[in-house]
Amino acid sequence: MKNNEEISRSLSYYAWKRFRRNKLAMFGLFIIAVSVIIAVLGYSITPDPTPDANDQKPELQIKAPGFAIKMLKVRKNENSYAVNFLTKMCLGEQSDYTYLTLYDYTFSGNDIVVEEFTGNEPNRGTKVRHNLADVVFDINYNFPIKNDEVNGVIEFYQYSTNKKIHVTVKELQTDIEKNYIVTRKFILGTDRLGRDLLSRMLIGTRVSLSVGFIAVIISLIIGLLLGSMAGYFRGWVDEAIMWLINVVWSIPTLLLVIAITLVLGKGFWQVFVAVGLTMWVEVARIVRGQVLSLREKEFIEAGRALGFKHYRLIMRHVLPNVMGPVIVIAASNFASAILTEAGLSFLGIGAQPPTASWGKMINDHRAFIFTSDASYLAFTPGVAIMLLVLAFMLVGNGLRDALDSKSIDESALLGQ
Repeated sequence: MKNNEEISRSLSYYAWKRFRRNKLAMFGLFIIAVSVIIAVLGYSITPDPTPDANDQKPELQIKAPGFAIKMLKVRKNENSYAVNFLTKMCLGEQSDYTYLTLYDYTFSGNDIVVEEFTGNEPNRGTKVRHNLADVVFDINYNFPIKNDEVNGVIEFYQYSTNKKIHVTVKELQTDIEKNYIVTRKFILGTDRLGRDLLSRMLIGTRVSLSVGFIAVIISLIIGLLLGSMAGYFRGWVDEAIMWLINVVWSIPTLLLVIAITLVLGKGFWQVFVAVGLTMWVEVARIVRGQVLSLREKEFIEAGRALGFKHYRLIMRHVLPNVMGPVIVIAASNFASAILTEAGLSFLGIGAQPPTASWGKMINDHRAFIFTSDASYLAFTPGVAIMLLVLAFMLVGNGLRDALDSKSIDESALLGQ
């Protein structure tokens, strides 16, 4: 005998139950969830937390995955750039230190002598002397530095506090070797400008998801509004909106996006608007078809008889019943928006440097695909695009099957 509580559960419960049985859809949902977590955490989890992960080290260009090197942290003679966790997570953080690549170093009196890394064999790098105190502290050079060589003490004024500091050379040498000579590892290697590829890949996730999310929101707002109006009011309203839909539909999407981008200008935010303004047509057509069917239903006729206004009938009774197909098309549009943004960035009219866009990363390194063993620089962002688009398509297909009304009704009746 069927369980009455099981039968009485909402249709959304059965839709979710069917969706969970779809292994491919759940895999896609997992990929999306991981991508969202990466995008939200942003710079707080990137090895390079500087804005746009744009810390360039030309001497480290195109280093293989797993490459590691020692670096000397030299304190900038400026006020601290330290920000709170939320600001760092969203916008990144300028470092208080300049990181110098090291091949070798020695201590000489009050200085540390650094041989810069060149990547050549033999290295033959330039040797540069840095004052020990200048490495550890932000020195105010408006006041002279006093070196007491007899007692091994350095006296100077700190920039941020304007206080006089006394410190011994031995203490500085110990502190530098322990805390200021660090080893940095590049898990995915570096790009042609010596930037950490992993950091730019992680920030590129945020760019792709942001464009997809905003573009889908814009397309849903326009599509739902025009589609519901066309289907509900019919007549000349329907004819005018359908004429607009057919005109926009007849223009190739990429060409329309390029045209809008050129009008609005190149940039990160312009891509949001350009992609969103080209994706509303499918939403409007689907909503119009659904509303045409729903407006003749008995509950809509009952609402009219009760004197409900058109706004209330559309917003509270019509649109909630068309959201199933809209959710499915939104998942598909999300994937299309990611591909469109990548294509625009590849062509150079999307997100502009130094923004970490996967499409731009492919374009920057496309020459390495056939000419060197660094083809992974172009393939890695390409695989990331493929995985994220595939994830949204799998989720969209899973939602389409799960929201199928006949399947849900059968599940509810059988108590499955």
